[in-house]
Amino acid sequence: MDSLKNHFLMAMPHLEDPNFAGTLSYLCDHDAKGTMGVIVNKPTDLTLEALFEQLELESVDGPNRHAPVYFGGPVHKDRGFILHKGNAEEWDSSIQVTDEIALTTSMDMLQALAKGEGPCEFLVCLGCAGWESGQLEQELMDNAWLTVEGRPEVLFEVPPEQRLHTGAGLLGVDLNLMTREAGHG
Repeated sequence: MDSLKNHFLMAMPHLEDPNFAGTLSYLCDHDAKGTMGVIVNKPTDLTLEALFEQLELESVDGPNRHAPVYFGGPVHKDRGFILHKGNAEEWDSSIQVTDEIALTTSMDMLQALAKGEGPCEFLVCLGCAGWESGQLEQELMDNAWLTVEGRPEVLFEVPPEQRLHTGAGLLGVDLNLMTREAGHG
């Protein structure tokens, strides 16, 4: 299978795993060792301002301080994963996903955001989603997910509650019309 890096992973309506039901994930890495991504449509009650307070980071009164922190997935729930536009080389512990999008897991990014600096477009997620080698491929064969190439505008411009349906729309699919039952004619 070709790499699913820079793809959206959309939960099918019948997927009942409470961590992934109704989710749109963005896949940041996919190779022979496995797959890693973050859920991008599940904001938590935690704001960036509250996160900065918990981390004892002095923050400025910036436009993003009330932005939500997202539930990024059930793996490493105590770690921050920041999906952002820009260059990974500017930050510690970053990977470049595409020419436009990087994923950073280091404190220097949070410190910059607290000061009102850093990238203008970003999502802060607690936790990530991970699949062992072959696991996601099997789940795809079991029709648990739909995939489509990721687009930055869906991540950074579409409201979180619309991201799953917008992602499905890239495939021409309306998830509201899909049933949980297989058709038997």
